[in-house]
Amino acid sequence: MDERNESGLPESVELAWGLRERPGKGPKRTLTLKGIVEAAVRVGAGEGLDAVSMSRVAAEAGASAMALYRYVPSKNDLLALVLDEVLGMPPALPEAGWRESLRAYAVALREALREHPWALRIPINGPPIMPNNVAWMEAGMACMRGTGLDGGTRLSVLTLLTGYVRHTATLIDDLGRALRAAGTSEQQVSVDYGAMLAAATRGRHFPELHGILEEGIFDDPGDSTPEDEFVFGLDCMLDGLEALVRRGGHPPAV
Repeated sequence: MDERNESGLPESVELAWGLRERPGKGPKRTLTLKGIVEAAVRVGAGEGLDAVSMSRVAAEAGASAMALYRYVPSKNDLLALVLDEVLGMPPALPEAGWRESLRAYAVALREALREHPWALRIPINGPPIMPNNVAWMEAGMACMRGTGLDGGTRLSVLTLLTGYVRHTATLIDDLGRALRAAGTSEQQVSVDYGAMLAAATRGRHFPELHGILEEGIFDDPGDSTPEDEFVFGLDCMLDGLEALVRRGGHPPAV
């Protein structure tokens, strides 16, 4: 991000929170920060993240690239604003115990990311500081209010959970792209992978993998979907968190 100002905040963060207006130097301004960010989102959604350049966004917004710099310090700052825009505000979450609330949080975050898969390619350059990101952090922390965990532990849990959600959303999008490019199905990929794994490890000492191959898991992957895999992983994480809550937030004895 850009250099910090007297407030201690980068300029783009001040702009996002409405704490500062860009200087009014030069011709009469016809753009708004929100309009620029929305133009960038349209470009990303229609042409992919690589197309989101200052010049391309300026053209989409009907202005010159130099005009954009009067509102947004750099492309990196623009991308940070874009990621916050597509994330949006968190929905109202059920108040039915911390586990169900946190599950709903994870599902809602995954859906928000899946609506704009191209934005998953925007690098994360620091902890949450933009308005919508902070709102999601607040919502996640609130889900764990009744756990008895201290603030530091809840932040660690939230980092782990949001990382899992982001990773799975990215992985599913990557696999979907590969399947579409190859013109094949998940089932066929599983069968082909099993065959390659068997050929590569034949005659070598991989007893666990050979056992799985003999079970025919790759030949008949069943009806499991990426959604099922996501829920399985989420339940494992929530089970672990439940054990931590029962121990009063203390790690297991070594």
